[in-house]
Order: sequence, then structure tokens, then C-alpha cells
Amino acid sequence: MAAEQQDADARERAERLREKIREHNYRYYVLDQPTISDAEYDRLLRELQSLEAEQPELITPDSPTQRVGAEPAEGFETVTHSIPMLSLANAFSAEEVADFDRRIRDRLDLDQVQYAVEPKLDGLAIALRYERGRLVLGATRGDGKQGEDVTSNVRTVRAIPLKLRGRKIPELLEVRGEIFMTRSGFQRLNERLSEAGQKTFVNPRNAAAGSLRQLDPAVTAQRPLHFYCYGAATEDGLPETHSAILEQLQDWGLPVSPEVDVVTGMEGLDGAYSRFSQRRQALDYEIDGVVYKLDSLEQQREMGFVSRAPRWALAHKFPAQEEITRLLDIEVQVGRTGALTPVARLEPVFVGGVTVTNATLHNADEVARKDVRPGDWVVVRRAGDVIPEVVAPVLDRRPDDTRVWEMPDQCPACGSAVEQVEGEAVARCSGGLVCPAQRRRAIEHFASRAAMDIEGLGSKLVAQLVEADLVHSPADLYRLDAEALQQLDRMGAKSASNLVDALERSRRTTLARLLYALGIREVGEVTAAQLARHFGSLAAVAEADAEALAAVPDVGPVVGAHIEAFFDEAHNREVIDQLLAAGVEYEPETPRKTDDLPLAGQTYVLTGSLEQLTRSEARQALETQGAKVTSSVSKKTTAVIAGTDPGSKLDKARELGVEVLDEQALKTLLRRSD
Repeated sequence: MAAEQQDADARERAERLREKIREHNYRYYVLDQPTISDAEYDRLLRELQSLEAEQPELITPDSPTQRVGAEPAEGFETVTHSIPMLSLANAFSAEEVADFDRRIRDRLDLDQVQYAVEPKLDGLAIALRYERGRLVLGATRGDGKQGEDVTSNVRTVRAIPLKLRGRKIPELLEVRGEIFMTRSGFQRLNERLSEAGQKTFVNPRNAAAGSLRQLDPAVTAQRPLHFYCYGAATEDGLPETHSAILEQLQDWGLPVSPEVDVVTGMEGLDGAYSRFSQRRQALDYEIDGVVYKLDSLEQQREMGFVSRAPRWALAHKFPAQEEITRLLDIEVQVGRTGALTPVARLEPVFVGGVTVTNATLHNADEVARKDVRPGDWVVVRRAGDVIPEVVAPVLDRRPDDTRVWEMPDQCPACGSAVEQVEGEAVARCSGGLVCPAQRRRAIEHFASRAAMDIEGLGSKLVAQLVEADLVHSPADLYRLDAEALQQLDRMGAKSASNLVDALERSRRTTLARLLYALGIREVGEVTAAQLARHFGSLAAVAEADAEALAAVPDVGPVVGAHIEAFFDEAHNREVIDQLLAAGVEYEPETPRKTDDLPLAGQTYVLTGSLEQLTRSEARQALETQGAKVTSSVSKKTTAVIAGTDPGSKLDKARELGVEVLDEQALKTLLRRSD
């Protein structure tokens, strides 16, 4: 019994020590109000280490002693973000900020709105996932959809709690934030590296990124990394304003910048920018601007997103550092979406802590506006201290033999015609199905679930097929056989056979899916369905001119021009012919006008979470039947579709006497309309 009592006492002592250390971490990193000295803190940690060394069964995964414990990794695993980590749109002037504020007020139909403002940290974006209050995953931003699993390294950052404190913590909580290095910590680190004869870092951001991506967590643990949380990706159990969410996260033990504030209107944004500009040098960490976010989550949801960025947030960047160097040449890069971007090749120049050899020139209009030419001396800056760009030529140093630069009329990657839509700055390659620069993206899109739905053909396998030179266009997929597939890495006989079967099944599809799969610019699922319904056949869509295409709902003149340019490109027509020759077939549709659709003239609003459909799928289903789906409730609304946890839109519907339908009623409505 005495031994059992000793074990119980040790277990209780260990837990008390863990709670004390967590509390002191919270006071130090979150509240910035330490109540004990570093020496006292170290004594508590050493006592806990001794207890756990004597009785290893006392060790828990979230113990403060386990911040360094994992073996060095051979490489980082890839993690798919359950919710994409989006970028923010940037502004470099007060006029751009005023436009941002005006767009929001116009869309929300409000005179003024409240914004949460916070410093834009110059570090490394990170996603942290907590399950039942315990840290289970740390992942880098990566490309926004996929990042690197750096959980072992994240666990060594003392500012990041391994276990959250307090009550009512959601079962699943995913937060987003920035790992960075303070200026003082950076200076101490470089001094230590220099004394050891090791290579020093150029700036705190590079130091933070390099430290977090160490394969040995023990190395990361020795680096003075810090963390600030700037938001949550999940919403369950959280308040309805951004500022209140940050307060709640701070109460649960996650550090939040003390500079966060809430302001009203454009006057508040101007004041915040001025305040942060003045405080920039006084802070012990690098910031490169100010982030503005709509404080209300309901308003955020109503604003929505555009491309890879939210409409409700903006990063207002500080002026960047500038240098002068020689512009050696202007080359054109073709992006994965076919966008042609002029890139300046520069004589190496040291700007903002890094050596710059390339810089963006954005587009042909920008090159013409700035009148930069190969051979010029140019001013280069790192926009937002990150992305190098050419600002302007130094005209009094311009050589006599320079020539005005022009965008090529053929894609440098595949020779297809370059599409330049009137009113748009970006020129694009029109050979989306054949261009090597777009090949991977085109095939991934073609195989995706909403397109040809080729099960098992994911991004990694597409990359292998392209790198092995087995697939040059989507049509080549249907020439693959099991023997060729088995030559690929990790592709056994069974997997190869399954993929061949999936390819065979995908040959029979719908016209809407096939149109969407072709990857025509700005032709999404809904637009593809409208085109299929209006024209009835692929040949009819291909032969239609921009004017006829623009008459289709959800198309309009700009998208009509994109569709016409796509089918005008002979290379694309060749691939389509090859697809049809390979046995890809669809059921022709009887052309119908929108006015003839069963839900034409009706307007619906979606609120809350649906169980069997995503909001996007519900919207598409309604729009396919001719309905209009809006974000706000009015007397003209036909009905509100309410899922679980509906927002204020449900209250508005009841107030106005608008009909409310649940998910089952929605499914019945859609079945009646088929």
C-alpha cells in the first residue's frame, strides 16, 4: 500500500507541476505578465523532468517536458488543409484602402462598418489543430491547399500550448497564426552562430522559416521562435466577431498580438495605419504592414471570397526598400493558369536583406506604363518587403540602343495564340489542353470529381505521368494501359488495373461535365451546365460566337470571349477530337431556355449547414433549375433553405413572413423540378 501511495503522490505532484508550468507559460507568452523569474521557472521544469525520468509512466504527450522528444525526420509529410489557407489581397496606398472600404459598404449596404486591425507579422504562416484541447497537428501554409507536417517542430515552440486551458473548448479547433522570431532573439541567435563559426541568417523571417523546417526538432527547440494567433479556421463554439474570437483564443492559452484593435470606418483604418507605422520600429518583431478584417463573421460570410482571397480582409503594406540595378532582359513565364507574366532578369542586387536577380513586371500594360526596357538601369524594391518588383527606369542613365518591349503573340511554351481580352491586363495562352506549362493543372482539373471524376487520379499521380512523359494532354489518359502504369513509382498491378477501370468508366459522361473538364477560363460547373442546357451539344458550343455565348445566363461578354478563344485555338480542337476518338461520349441535351426551367424567376437564400449537400452543391442544384441564389433575405425571396445552426437570415425570414424549408424539403423541391 505504501508503494501505491507513493505512486499516487508522484502522479499528483507531476500533474500539479504541469499545471503550474502551463499557467506560467500562459502568463509569460499570452498575458506578457510573468509572476516568477526564469530561474524559478527552470526549477519547476527540472523537478518535473526528474519525476518523469524516475517514473516514465508519468509522462503525458502534452507535458511541457515533451517539447523536445521526437526523433529527427527524414523529410516532411504533406498535409492537405481541411480548410484552405488563403492569401490576403494587398494594398499599397490609401486610395486602395478607400476602395476596399467602399466595396464592402456598397455590398453590405451600410454607411460604416467595424474592422479588426492587427499587425501583419513577417514570419511563417502556420495551422494548428487541437482535438479535445490537445495539439495534434502543426502544418505550414504551403500552397494554401497543402502544407508540410511540422508538428514535431511546432511542439518545441514554447509560446504554442500543447494543451489548451479553460472550459467549453470545442472538440475540434483549428487556428491559424504566424511563427516568427523577435529582433532581440534573432540578434542573440546570430551572435551564437557566429561564435560557433556557423553561417548566420540574413533576417528574422529567414531565421524563423529555416528554424521551423529543421528535420531535427532538437535544433528547432534551440531557436528563439515565438507565435501569435490571428484567427480560427473552424467556427463551432466560437463568438460571432473576429475580435471576440481572438479574446476567446487568448483565454484558452493561445498568444494573440496585444496590438489588435477594433476601429470604425475609413477614419479608423487611417488611424490604425498611422499608429502602426509609428510603432513599427519600437516593436521587438518585424511587421510589414497592417491587416484589416471585417469584425463581424456574418458580414464576412456575406462578402465571401474571390479567387484565393477573402473579400472582407486586406493587407495594407508599408513602403518597401529600394535599390538600383541593371535590367538584363525581359522574359515571359507561363503560369499554371496560362497567364503570361513578364519577368525582369537583373544584375544581382541586395535589397531588403536578400540578393535579388529576378523581379516581376506583372503584365504588358505595366511594362508599357513604366516604360522599362532591356538594358535599362532600374529601381528595384521588395514590395511589402517580400516580392521583388521593378519600380521604374532611371531615364538619365538609359542607353541609346534600348528598344520598347512587346508581349509575344504566341505562347513561348507551346506556340498557341496569346489571348488578350479587351479591358483585361493579363495575357494568356489559349492552348489550355496542350501547353506544357499548364499541363499538370489541366489534367488534374480534367480528372477532378466535378469534371470527369476519374477515381484514383490525384495530383501526385498526375505529376508522375507528366514527368514520365506518358501524358501530354487529357486525351493521352485514354491511351494508358496497365503495363505502362505499373512502371510508375508505387503503382502495383491492382492499382494500375483500378485506374484503367476508372478511366473506362469516365468515358461516358454528361455534356456539362465534359465542358467543365476542358478547363475553359471562368467556366465553372454552373456555367458549364447553362451552356449544355442552352446549346445541347459540344459542337454547337464550339461553333457559337462570343455574341451568341454571351446571351447564355451566367456567361456574359467576357466569359463568352474566353470560350470563343478556347475553341478558336486549333490545338484545343485537336485534343477534343482525340478525346471523342478515344471513346469519350456524352448524352446530348435538348436545348432549353432559362425561362422554361422549373424554378425560373424564384429566389432562394441558404443559411446554416446542410448534412447531405454542401452549400455549393445546393446552390448549383438550385441554379441548374433556373433559380437565383442570393446572400440576403428580402420580401422578394421565395424561400430560405435552413440547415443546422442557421444565422440571422432565418430570423429575417420569419420577420418578413418568407417561407422556410429544411434540407428534406429542398430535396423534394429539386426532385419535383427534375
